[in-house]
Amino acid sequence: MMTVDDIFADDRCNPPTERSLPWEETCGGVTVVVEPKPHWAEDMRAFRIGSREYCRYADWTAYGARSRFYGHIDTSGDDVMMKACAMIAREIADGLWD
Repeated sequence: MMTVDDIFADDRCNPPTERSLPWEETCGGVTVVVEPKPHWAEDMRAFRIGSREYCRYADWTAYGARSRFYGHIDTSGDDVMMKACAMIAREIADGLWD
């Protein structure tokens, strides 16, 4: 039986544009959680871990910690990761991962 950590590790083997789960990246002392790109989005978003701010992933890959972050009313990197972990845990409990 797979664990939440196993599923996240397996997803990180894919290139960033093909990932379906969020992941952490650090640059210049700033850590973000990258939210995978939904089918309708132009670019992925990178959310700061401890604050409700985000930037475009393209900016993050180009400028790292110097990227311009924008306020987000209800989402931080911690929120993105917690929601993804809860979703995977529910799917494991429902027997969807073997």
